[in-house]
Amino acid sequence: MAKLTTALPLADLAVDGDSAAPLYRRLYENLRRAILEGRLAPGARLPSTRELAAELSVSRNTVLNAFEQLLAEGYVEGQTGSGTFVSKALPDELLNARAHVRRSTRPAAKGRTLSRRGLLLARTPVSALNPHVRGVKPFRVGVPALDAFPYETWSKILQRHWRRPRRELFATGDPAGYLPLREAIASYLGAARAVRCEPEQVIVVTGTQQAVDILARVLLDTGDAVWVEDYGYIAARSSLVAAGARLVPVTVDEEGINVREGERLYARARLAYVAPSHQYPLGVTLSLARRLELLEWASRAGAWVVEDDYDSEFRYAGRPLAAMQGLDSEGRVIYLGTFSKVLFPSLRMGYMVVPTDLADSFRNARALVGWCSPVVDQAVVADFINEGHFARHIRRMRTLYAERQAVMIEAAREHLGGLLEITPADAGLHLVGWLPEGADDRAASDAAAARGLQTQPLSAFGAREGDRRAGLVLGYAAFDEREIREGVTRLRAALEKF
Repeated sequence: MAKLTTALPLADLAVDGDSAAPLYRRLYENLRRAILEGRLAPGARLPSTRELAAELSVSRNTVLNAFEQLLAEGYVEGQTGSGTFVSKALPDELLNARAHVRRSTRPAAKGRTLSRRGLLLARTPVSALNPHVRGVKPFRVGVPALDAFPYETWSKILQRHWRRPRRELFATGDPAGYLPLREAIASYLGAARAVRCEPEQVIVVTGTQQAVDILARVLLDTGDAVWVEDYGYIAARSSLVAAGARLVPVTVDEEGINVREGERLYARARLAYVAPSHQYPLGVTLSLARRLELLEWASRAGAWVVEDDYDSEFRYAGRPLAAMQGLDSEGRVIYLGTFSKVLFPSLRMGYMVVPTDLADSFRNARALVGWCSPVVDQAVVADFINEGHFARHIRRMRTLYAERQAVMIEAAREHLGGLLEITPADAGLHLVGWLPEGADDRAASDAAAARGLQTQPLSAFGAREGDRRAGLVLGYAAFDEREIREGVTRLRAALEKF
């Protein structure tokens, strides 16, 4: 222990205080900070878990969990029979983090202040993902089955465009999007989702967040009230806050957003943001009665309804539900879709369907936030749809995801009884696991992170404070049977200890 106390006083590792974070998390942060700041040099030997636990008056499991997290992230390495050492070959991102830590200790220059909007952006959360678990680890949400993507087909289409390059694919494109892709999207949505639109109404964007940013610029003024689902999609909610909107959280029950509650809270809201086909994260479907009620409210209030249809293709009981946009007779619904959940996230491509009379306004707004998405990528997606690959891929993935969900349910019933209650879902790429009454889902998610698992606490999706049952949001689509079963075993160990 002398080696550590000489280079790093035990006071630097103290885990007492009034922090709400678990003890292992506090110890992990203190050790990580010491490594980043150079107070624990590369190659330095850490004390044994038993020694450190005794010195700090904590349980050995607390130290084990902290060491496991450091090991998983590459800050330390174990040598059989020798102990645990600070990594000698630090990854680039760690070196960058170390440089950042050094810079952050300098006082800020006088006169350097953020704008009010900048301060708002800086403190607005954009995700519930644990930043300390890198990469695609069980049970990360929002990632499709990358192991089953038709890379060869995609590569052939891409090579075809590069072998026979056309000038229009390498020039600045139309802000609304590559016309053949907009035509393909309009055709697909009409057949598969009962969306009524022409190609001129389709605006290609980088994803749902950019779509929300654009529609907020076009439809909202600072201070306008917006209904949001509670629980609901964090990134969209944060984009609305960043645009200066005033959020009105509305309860989601077994029929979806409670329209009557929304009217009681703020009947003259300017906009409602909903995910009718498969609400995120709770997974419920907005009933037909509620859909009609929502459209009637929008008509009375002169409001807009944003329909986020992020993963409607993946329904395992019957055919995918028709979009709410098809019920809209007044042009009040803005429809959002994405290719990120169907193809692959790094494609960064989605689309909006806007009312005909607003198409030019949205096209101009799209130009102002980045002009257009890469045209070659749009051309590849257009061919992927028009040649039938898209529809075949969806059919294969629907079968695969149903199988993976079944594995997840089976493994959970076998290993998570009394710890996490998981029930099947009719659609989507994730499940909600309910923790026992009184549990802290943020602490549970941290415990899972210490085991290298990427879960999300359900409470992070709430837009208001309240005593509601805790849970974990678990993605299963990106993981094969072995990964799911191993992940569930690790989750059991984390929750038992938690």
